[in-house]
Amino acid sequence: MGLTATKAKAAKQPAKRGVTKSRGGRPTRDAAIERDQRLIEVATRLFLERGFDATSIDAVAEAARVSKPTVYAQYGDKRGLFAAVLRREIARWLAPLAAAAAEAQAGGSCDGSVEERLIELGRQLLVLNCSADSIAFSRILTAQAINFPEVAKLAVDEGWSKAVSTTADFFDHLADNGALDLEDTTIAAETFLNMVVGHTHRMATFGIPIDMKTAETRMEVSIRLFLAGAVGPQDRLRDAAKTRRRPAR
Repeated sequence: MGLTATKAKAAKQPAKRGVTKSRGGRPTRDAAIERDQRLIEVATRLFLERGFDATSIDAVAEAARVSKPTVYAQYGDKRGLFAAVLRREIARWLAPLAAAAAEAQAGGSCDGSVEERLIELGRQLLVLNCSADSIAFSRILTAQAINFPEVAKLAVDEGWSKAVSTTADFFDHLADNGALDLEDTTIAAETFLNMVVGHTHRMATFGIPIDMKTAETRMEVSIRLFLAGAVGPQDRLRDAAKTRRRPAR
């Protein structure tokens, strides 16, 4: 009788939720991946909301529902955690460039002129690099660069340098097809990125309000200026000049 009652009581109690574990007591691979993704997402939100200094491992662990030892074992310290967050954000910022380069390398057919393709790419870069999250990360990096040189190097090596090399790969393909005439695609890539997003991103980082419609117009004009020096032989430039008209004063 007592045994039957005990079983019935146990059956009514809800099962406790937790991380699915393997037979050895460790989380399964899928559970560990889900936990790490949640941890990075929570850390990203807290770093953006509070800044680097005001975000603690305790707060991240509590909000992500993981133990502090888990965070330390995975990332070492807060700097290691921030570096992991930054790597994920960099990959997101580089996505449009990576897609353009991959499509070019695959030899896929692309609709539109070179100008149209570059303007579409520039529009995507503007949206990503001038978003509130991107600006917040830029300010954190600026504030931490002196005392945290590793993260500044990470931002340059995995962010800016990869953006330049990926854009240069894209330009190599365009040059191989005769669409561009570039003496040095790496320098061209640096110039293109600075012209398209550099000024607007810098102003936004300084806290100056950005009107995206004005920023897009500036980006389009900058790309046309870039192409004026990169469309190839002088006969192309002369042909293009015949169709240009100066705006009425």
